[in-house]
Amino acid sequence: MSAQEDEREQVSAAPPQTHLDEVLRVIAKVRLVEGLVHRQGEQGGRKPELVEGLVHKQHVADLQKRIDRLHPADIAHVLEGLPLEDRLLVWGLVGPDREGEVLLETSDSVRETLLADMDNAEIVAAASELEPDEVADLAPDLSDEVVQDIIEARDDEDRAQLRAALSYGEETVGSLMDFEAARIREDALVEDALQILRVYDELPAQTDSLFVVDRFGRLKGLVPLAKLVVSNPDVPVEKLYEPEKVSFAPESDADEAAEAFERYNLVSAPVIDASRKLIGRVTVDTVLEHVRERRAQQDLAKVGLREGEDIFASVWESAKNRGPWLALNLCTAFVASRVVGAFEGSIERLAALAALMPIVAGIGGNSGNQTTTLIVRALAVGQISAQSAKRLFLKEIGISILNGAMWGTVLGMVAWMLYRNVALGGVMALAMLLNLIVAALAGYTIPLLMERFGRDPAVGSSVFLTFITDSMGFFIFLGLATVFLM
Repeated sequence: MSAQEDEREQVSAAPPQTHLDEVLRVIAKVRLVEGLVHRQGEQGGRKPELVEGLVHKQHVADLQKRIDRLHPADIAHVLEGLPLEDRLLVWGLVGPDREGEVLLETSDSVRETLLADMDNAEIVAAASELEPDEVADLAPDLSDEVVQDIIEARDDEDRAQLRAALSYGEETVGSLMDFEAARIREDALVEDALQILRVYDELPAQTDSLFVVDRFGRLKGLVPLAKLVVSNPDVPVEKLYEPEKVSFAPESDADEAAEAFERYNLVSAPVIDASRKLIGRVTVDTVLEHVRERRAQQDLAKVGLREGEDIFASVWESAKNRGPWLALNLCTAFVASRVVGAFEGSIERLAALAALMPIVAGIGGNSGNQTTTLIVRALAVGQISAQSAKRLFLKEIGISILNGAMWGTVLGMVAWMLYRNVALGGVMALAMLLNLIVAALAGYTIPLLMERFGRDPAVGSSVFLTFITDSMGFFIFLGLATVFLM
């Protein structure tokens, strides 16, 4: 390892926030001196443009040095933490040979701003440093013209692999697949396999086994490297290989592949076509990246944010992104307010109702969210079947009745002690019980319905759940109060 690479490795070991703070300090110096130079120029000093050039050479050199030492993932973190003007300044200091790697590491929205600052030739040059499967990850953010230029710039083998990678959907195993896989013929000897390994300058990342194929390239099994290196060189590979535990088709669902990696503790797994011909592999690092992006997407979507929203996007762009979700919330909140409005007379007669009704709705929402989270997770890992659905439903209803009776009694006693009204305490207890049952019904049903209609149950369930628990909580509590207290 060279001294420069060793230094880069040491610096990159620091927390990403440390790198961002250092870059921000240098940029602050640049902007401060630029401001002083401008003011001096306006007062009759040397031309601001000439002085600024000297200032930039001093400070940008320091910034360049810091950027060169960082890992692409750390550079991406820095770029995502900078406003657009400063982001483009730093992006201009990233070497052309590293631009492709950095683009892969950035979020979608930040990547858009970086690509917008590049012309087609620069994008094609950056993509030339990437493997076909990595280019396929960038392709959704590129124009058809640029993608075609990238394809044409490749050799025949890469071109075929790139076209294949582009043909797979974003949520399939094919989109995660790496075409580089160490393989050996079943009729070879261990000595031959070791010789093949020596051909590589560096083994493909996450290589824990060699894939064994027949003379037609069809997968037969795999040989763990740990077994291969201790075996007699004259032993045939066919006596060592094991049947693969798990293999995937390129059209397989990526989420299901992620579950298999977790379930079987896989490091890598083969990807085969319908005739069992080995076409690539999936590795644990790409699976983990997929899981991370998937969870981030779901977390943001729950509150109406686009995946990887740029925190420094313009007010207008952010407002457009969040507006539809707020509109939906506004509609549901308006319905809930009309429910309360229908009982204005009851609230006027007994002011305590206004203070107590948010408790019923809030506890119902919390209980419903617990059920929804459980159901969404169970759907994600495939734990709900036609046989288990009824049992799970009865369990959630049972839990809601038990919690409703217990905590309803507690809150009923609190209401009685606060307002010295036995009937009000009884209404509070009964309303709590009924709303927790409603919350369980909604929390169980909403994700299943969204799944049935082809929608992601993790996205939007909370909005509909809150609407139901608020509206029904208000209706149940105020309705019972109107019947028994008025």
